[in-house]
Amino acid sequence: GRGVPQDDAEAARYYRIGAEQGDAKAQHQFAVCRELGKGVPQDIGEAARYYRLAAEQGLAEAQLNIGLFCEQGRDGPQDIGEAARLYHLATEQGFARSQYTLGKLLLQEAAAGRALPAAPGEAARFLAQAAQQTEDEESRLE
Repeated sequence: GRGVPQDDAEAARYYRIGAEQGDAKAQHQFAVCRELGKGVPQDIGEAARYYRLAAEQGLAEAQLNIGLFCEQGRDGPQDIGEAARLYHLATEQGFARSQYTLGKLLLQEAAAGRALPAAPGEAARFLAQAAQQTEDEESRLE
């Protein structure tokens, strides 16, 4: 913490309070705590539940993270279609990490002969958008 010693358990406690009150950012942060076991015991099922709650409220970071769970089969069977849907929701908000992840997934699936329903060239478009946003962010930091 800033000005106080870092206390993961205390941070997780506050995130949980906010999460239980329906705050999407707190739900996402509490999910991260549960996923990584920071301040609370690691629990992938609980992490997925809180990521889903935040994703349902439209939080792009949570949509990406629960999409990763779906893609990797971390909380149930692998579901590439659901992962792509969630990545796309975050991508529509201009979230660069989701643009990159969706573009990469579309390319991987096409290379494996399992093309997802997407317009031709969509993977390249998402990857280009992610690259452009990354460049824009770097130029603002200079």
